[in-house]
Amino acid sequence: MSYLALKHLHISFAALSGLLFLVRGLQMLRVRNGMPLPRKNMLDRSSYVIDTVLLASALTMVVWGAQYPFVVPWLTAKVIAVVAYIIVGAIALRRGKTRGVRAGAFVAALLIFAYIIKVAVTKQVA
Repeated sequence: MSYLALKHLHISFAALSGLLFLVRGLQMLRVRNGMPLPRKNMLDRSSYVIDTVLLASALTMVVWGAQYPFVVPWLTAKVIAVVAYIIVGAIALRRGKTRGVRAGAFVAALLIFAYIIKVAVTKQVA
């Protein structure tokens, strides 16, 4: 597989991951009683596969491209933003105690996701 093909795979799975998060977040907002969604539905299981491919392609690109986090500033910002996205996304979909907290975390996670895309496209931190 070429680096370009790997990059396209990574971009495709990033888009799938973001779309899946959006769908799951909208489902969460539709829940009336304020309880988190059950964890073992098909969307949840597919997120494991999508996120695994996304992570594997990212790590492979890092090695093949010899651009490493904590050496390359834009990649460092992206990695930190991904960690923040995971934490805030977990609050949005499962950990938030109230619907309002989950909704706020959902919006914050979407904004972080947009920042990750911006950094990846522009290779600029700010």
